[in-house]
Amino acid sequence: MRISTIAALIAGALIPGSPALAQITHPWLKKYQDASSCTTCHWKEVNGTRITAADEIMETSHWTWEHLDSATGDRLGKKHVINNYCIAVASNEPRCTSCHVGIGWKDKSFDFTDATKVDCLVCHDTTGTYKKFPTLAGAPWTGPGTTNFGGVTWQPVNLLAVAQSVGKTSRATCGACHFFGGGGDAVKHGDLDSSLYNPDRSLDVHMGVNGLNFTCANCHEPTDGHHIPGTYYPKDTTDNQSCQKCHTASPHKTGADANRLNTHSLRVACQTCHIPQFARGRTTKISWDWSTAGQKDANGKNYVQRDANGDPIYDTQKGTFTWQDEVTPEYVWYNGGMTYVTLDDTIDPDQLVTINQLHGSLLDSKSLIFPVKRFTGVQPYDAGRNTLAVPHLFGSDANAYWKSFDWNLSLQAGMSYVDREYSGQLGFLRTEMFWIQNHMVAPKEQALTCASCHTPGARLDFAALGYPPERAAQLQSLAGFAIEEVQVVTQGSGLELHWTGTPGHRYQVQLSADLAQWTDAPNGQRDAGLTPSELSWADDAAGNLRFYRIVRTAN
Repeated sequence: MRISTIAALIAGALIPGSPALAQITHPWLKKYQDASSCTTCHWKEVNGTRITAADEIMETSHWTWEHLDSATGDRLGKKHVINNYCIAVASNEPRCTSCHVGIGWKDKSFDFTDATKVDCLVCHDTTGTYKKFPTLAGAPWTGPGTTNFGGVTWQPVNLLAVAQSVGKTSRATCGACHFFGGGGDAVKHGDLDSSLYNPDRSLDVHMGVNGLNFTCANCHEPTDGHHIPGTYYPKDTTDNQSCQKCHTASPHKTGADANRLNTHSLRVACQTCHIPQFARGRTTKISWDWSTAGQKDANGKNYVQRDANGDPIYDTQKGTFTWQDEVTPEYVWYNGGMTYVTLDDTIDPDQLVTINQLHGSLLDSKSLIFPVKRFTGVQPYDAGRNTLAVPHLFGSDANAYWKSFDWNLSLQAGMSYVDREYSGQLGFLRTEMFWIQNHMVAPKEQALTCASCHTPGARLDFAALGYPPERAAQLQSLAGFAIEEVQVVTQGSGLELHWTGTPGHRYQVQLSADLAQWTDAPNGQRDAGLTPSELSWADDAAGNLRFYRIVRTAN
């Protein structure tokens, strides 16, 4: 009977991701060797071929760290692209691949066809004890004894205990890498950090433990085995993790403004209104300046300087950083396409280099207005060839920057590693990258209102988004009155409007609660003088939901 029960449990777990995987443990497993300990049971037959869970993983970008852009032919993905935080994976693999879904990728010799190198435990651990060691090319610390790294004591991981207690993925297993992208907590994305391990609904309505309590897989539901939708790189087909998957293209079902709001869905991404700020759980890194790296303390030692929040603002190995929380996004048109500056592209070092150019425009019907985090950097480049460059940072050899603190040695080694020339001329240039904000969705009562975008000085700059001047002025003022620039000043719960009056005109401030019915504001009439004059009007009740317009008439 016991054998039959175990057999039934195994049978229920043959297909990766089946419900049985979340409930069962593996007490019969007496030894964990590598992925083969899992794939003995976790396989399925497809057209007469035995396909294991590891085989499925090896077909994904989580394994390859590659993405082929069919539009440009460029090979993208972490394996190839240059960024403006850690700069490059190539020649730094033992450090960078601590977030790879495999074990042992320490250099070019890594065998991407070896299924035993797939790390099943990193995604399916339920004990909270499985952690990849930062410098072991994706491997956990298994002893003997404890070890120290970065001021933290690492306990040996009991691989057998973890393997006996595997389950479905969780915010913890996904977040172990994705919350720490770019080399630390909240460095890269802005909307992904450790505050999402167990967030409140006010931080994220989907993942909030007192809300829907979603795991990452609720939205990024695997398809065709272990293919997880949600790649940031250009793609030919729409991912199924978009908001519309659950909320449809007409998400607003009730309320007087439902139809009006649904028309916005044609050109405005859901995230724009429902992620009013990012980095709402903790600070996020906003800039990274590598040109200041290499400074030592009074004793000639490496040092790290931290701010009041404990965030590093200077690190001998990495340079200078800035951090910010409660960040209002920037806004861009985006149609899902993107062009990366590669190592083979010539750049203008006198200009700000946009490493990942998001595609989209007002005239492109597929484009929506999206909120983005703009990450800026100062990084080394080849000043002789005017190209981005790969530095060799990590390693014990003399060419590694963190060993020698010599940029020329570092760039020579890094560029040679990726089969590129280095002219020997070091330079530093300013760069930027953009990250679409998808997480930290606020409760609907905290979503943006009409006034958040359609009032003078509000967060959307319609002219910068490509609207013609007259149309931009109309959108900016709600009612379509294109008068001179209006400055909005908030003081406590009050609000003041300031504008320049044109000689010979009278102005009337008007109020509305619904953008349909307008009434003259109390004491809202102003007359311009004989010369251009500064006019103003104050509203002590600005905390109430109301909209403003200024009607210009002749004296």
